[in-house]
Amino acid sequence: MYLKALEIQGFKSFADKTVLQFGEDVTAIVGPNGSGKSNVSDAIRWVMGEQSSKSLRGSKMEDVIFGGTEKRGQMGFAQVTLVLNNTEHIFPQMDEAEVAVTRRYYRSGESEYYINKQSVRLTDINELFMDTGMGKEGYSIIGQGRIDEILSAKSADLLTPEKSDTDYVRQTLLYSYVAYSQSPIEPHLYFTSQDLTGDRVQTRVMIDKSPLTYDSSTHKDYASLVERMVTDIVTERDFPQCEKCSPFCPFLRLCARQPAR
Repeated sequence: MYLKALEIQGFKSFADKTVLQFGEDVTAIVGPNGSGKSNVSDAIRWVMGEQSSKSLRGSKMEDVIFGGTEKRGQMGFAQVTLVLNNTEHIFPQMDEAEVAVTRRYYRSGESEYYINKQSVRLTDINELFMDTGMGKEGYSIIGQGRIDEILSAKSADLLTPEKSDTDYVRQTLLYSYVAYSQSPIEPHLYFTSQDLTGDRVQTRVMIDKSPLTYDSSTHKDYASLVERMVTDIVTERDFPQCEKCSPFCPFLRLCARQPAR
């Protein structure tokens, strides 16, 4: 796999539309400090679905949009397109020789994702890069300070991916694809199994039964009083627990405790 092109517009220091063409050989970007070299790798990470603004060296996602200068106003959106060679079908679900992944973000907080100019979801972007060594959790992009994490990691963590926090090791062992596929399902299976246990069901039935029992008794008393009210034989003894009258009481007309007017 190799990158064919990277198109950047409105992303960080790239205010104007900029297209970087890559060949099959090694491409190095050099320049003085503060010239925007790291913004190129940030753009690649961002277009592949990165959601952490901290990983992009910002405090919030809006920071990826060109903020303007003294002579130029700020941009309203940021857009990056990554063009990949697919002649060897590294993306088996795609038949095209080139795969163009696009991400656009507006200051309003809205995001748009495209694969070959077709609107898709973020989930589709993540699944596209799964099992390829790329993606926001892949080992293809190693940022500043991440090499030290690999060198200082314990061998047990590197050899036990399910206990490791090193995302690129998990990606290498195809662990992240399985974890990603199961992650939205496992919580539902767990809570469903808990709901089906006998103790949980019995507790829920008892919780629902108490207020229903009280309501049933109240309705029965009400029906009995209504039946007696028809014959005007409801008296004060039918209200032994009544402390004060309510204007909404259906027996106010017959109650001996109704306030004087």
